Amino acid sequence: VVAVQTNSTMRHVLVGVLVALVVTAAAGAAWAVDAHAPTAESSFPPPLASYGDSELTNVWEILRGRVQQQPFNLWATLLFLGAIVHTFLTHRFREIAHRLEERHRQRLHELESVGASSPRQVSGWARVFHFLGEVEAVFGIWVLPLIILMNVVLGRSATIGYLNGQVNYTEAIFVVIIMAIASTRPILSFAERLLRQLAKLGNESPAAWWFTLLIAGPMLGSFITEPAAMTICASLLARRFYALGPSRRFAYATLGLLFVSISIGGTLTHFAAPPVLMVVDAWGWTLSHMLLHFGWKAALSITLSTIFYAYFFRTELRRLNAQVVSGSEAEQPERAIPVWVTVGHLLFMAIAVLHSHHPPYLILSFLFFLAFVEVTEDFQRNFSLRPPVLVGFFLAGLVIHGGLQQWWIEPVLGSLSEVKLLVGATVLTAFNDNAAITFLCTLVPTFTEGMKYAAVAGAVTGGGLTVIANAPNPAGQSILSKYFPDGISAMGLFCGALIPTLFALASSL
Repeated sequence: VVAVQTNSTMRHVLVGVLVALVVTAAAGAAWAVDAHAPTAESSFPPPLASYGDSELTNVWEILRGRVQQQPFNLWATLLFLGAIVHTFLTHRFREIAHRLEERHRQRLHELESVGASSPRQVSGWARVFHFLGEVEAVFGIWVLPLIILMNVVLGRSATIGYLNGQVNYTEAIFVVIIMAIASTRPILSFAERLLRQLAKLGNESPAAWWFTLLIAGPMLGSFITEPAAMTICASLLARRFYALGPSRRFAYATLGLLFVSISIGGTLTHFAAPPVLMVVDAWGWTLSHMLLHFGWKAALSITLSTIFYAYFFRTELRRLNAQVVSGSEAEQPERAIPVWVTVGHLLFMAIAVLHSHHPPYLILSFLFFLAFVEVTEDFQRNFSLRPPVLVGFFLAGLVIHGGLQQWWIEPVLGSLSEVKLLVGATVLTAFNDNAAITFLCTLVPTFTEGMKYAAVAGAVTGGGLTVIANAPNPAGQSILSKYFPDGISAMGLFCGALIPTLFALASSL
């Protein structure tokens, strides 16, 4: 019914995503009856060593053999591919939702004009398509057919064993909590005061804030973690840059630059970037190792990329500066925040960072933080858990899907030379979380030191190409999406991030 109300392009979108959910589940269920796949007693995914293909050198033969041994590998990857395609089509679903809302409003108006009333004041189909158009909901949506298939094919015990015992939700929990803390008014005000000292070098103009938030802000992530840096930088860019109405091209260029810079800006230390955290224990990397091999290159790449975009958009930066000088921006004074409130928030943030890998302590401290927010509500500004929870929903769905992709990522990465591995990891990161890429690299025993460097460098380099490439990206999208009338386009983000990614790739060679 909905397809009839849309044009032919919309119908193709529906066929590509909605039908895929139903057909995949039905086909998988029918296949399971005939295939007699492993039941509840078997664990999934199987350990990579259990495939017994270490003697094979041809990647295609390895992949084919692993699908033959465990056919569900292919189904899991097809569903993962469907979720990725869905992320590129979310703006289409939002367009459909807006059209359906408009038609529903017209019908209500027609009924009111004749004195009739409608029991439905909102369009149910519009709400459905709006939900399908939320990027943060995509991977969670595609978890549903995955769980159905796992229960049918592998059995309930294997499904629960995977979801409860093999999926690590720590990163998603930490991002939710650190994003909620970092987005509070006391933290943002404190960060703004610190960054203002640099912005004063340019008289606190929009260009000065733009430079400060895109150079100093990402590197700050090496000390307060990347998710916190993303939340702070995106929130301040929203006020100091996006609220001034930059052009669409400049808006996407800044977004892509921010995502890439945050991804590589956390490599000055060995405890702030999720893809680095995955390897430091396994490979014994230290703070000095990160600074020597990654840190200075990241700082150079961030600076050069920002200068390049500043030169390319110099006319627009001058226009924004003139716009503020002419008095178009007038900030409303807010109630002063007592020192003890700011100190309290900083302590909660420090506790969250120190216990980022210990969920019980992390969650307990967050509950105390929520109580503290209630006590200090007079000094907060629109505190809401909705954006962090949606981001957590996105990441939880991503790690559930990502944990089932090791069967093909490991042999693909293991077959590459150092330069090809650097480029390959950069490309693969665009289609999977970069922390998952580096984690799988630790499972390859044949990696040399050069290959280890190439894998991590590629993973952080490609961390800004898509929303799913780096854990903090959904947080930035959630904060800044309101400044993009049609939502953030996946292609627009890719184009904006491409040049900074090439700068980062060149500095890593």
